[in-house]
Amino acid sequence: MSRNLQIGLFLTVSILLTTFTFYFWQVFRSPNLLVQDNDKTFALLIPKGATFESVMDTLKTHKVINDETSFRFLAKMMKYPERVKEGRYEIKPKMGNREALVKLRSGSQDAMPVTFNSMRQKSDLIQRLGSKFEFGPDALGKLLNDPATCRKFGFDTTTIVCLFLPNTYEFFWTIKPEALLERMGTEYKKFWNYERQAKAKALGLSQTQTQILASIVAAETNKRDEQPRVAGVYLNRLKRGIKLEADPTVIFALRDFTIRRLLNKQLTVDSPYNTYRYTGLPPGPINLPAPATIDAVLNAEQHDYLYFVVNASFNGYHTFSKTLAEHLANARLYQQALTRMQIMK
Repeated sequence: MSRNLQIGLFLTVSILLTTFTFYFWQVFRSPNLLVQDNDKTFALLIPKGATFESVMDTLKTHKVINDETSFRFLAKMMKYPERVKEGRYEIKPKMGNREALVKLRSGSQDAMPVTFNSMRQKSDLIQRLGSKFEFGPDALGKLLNDPATCRKFGFDTTTIVCLFLPNTYEFFWTIKPEALLERMGTEYKKFWNYERQAKAKALGLSQTQTQILASIVAAETNKRDEQPRVAGVYLNRLKRGIKLEADPTVIFALRDFTIRRLLNKQLTVDSPYNTYRYTGLPPGPINLPAPATIDAVLNAEQHDYLYFVVNASFNGYHTFSKTLAEHLANARLYQQALTRMQIMK
């Protein structure tokens, strides 16, 4: 073999080797997912029983993948089509094929933050929380409507919502509904420590009753600094056997949350949630009160107030009174201010 031929062969092999090396570097390392001016992480949801092709369809539909051929090539080399695992996987901007496939093939799914609050009815909780997980609302609803499951956690089918303390938690998308309840039970016990239990007992309330009262307080005012005072009013009425006469409980009974002002005829609705008709607390919470509001009840102000009405200055606070005469006078001031406001409109 001549020297020139040797040199030519060497150069050809070198070029081919360089070309293949560069190609394989691109296949393995080069960014290939979310590379089109994208700075947001994509949550890839792979349900149980999903195939490699369904995964590819999702990536293509959401325009996550740039070069499909290289991804398929490496996926086949890594035998991912035979090892598709359910889960929620975060695909980060400019992620390479190998990094993504190692995550998917190993089933290293990412936990997701789940926040829930401001829900009034159990059906809201079931729908909004259940829809965040693979198991769906029906599976969660089945458990929360099962008396035996509710008793396991110390509740009935009405008060079971007290198990869910509003906050942000991290869960895997594939968690089973039973495991979700166990986790919430752990968080519930963590919140209801010895100190909080002792405070509730000193008020003559159970943990559930405290949360029911907190739900009423939350519906009455969103002013954190006023909530302990409002809680004190309701505790005074409970101790004296006076009906709570809390408008939010009537609205809950009517299931019409668009109501802003109750009419006298609406106050007569026959429901255990109507605190204008029945003495004591309603059978369950009328929303999911935040932990801070529960603490506001546990640390309620000690005073002699029995009534309150929206402050006539409409500053978001209330005016409190000890006697019915004072309350009626304050109510008139509020009504006059409201009338003036309506005339100006």
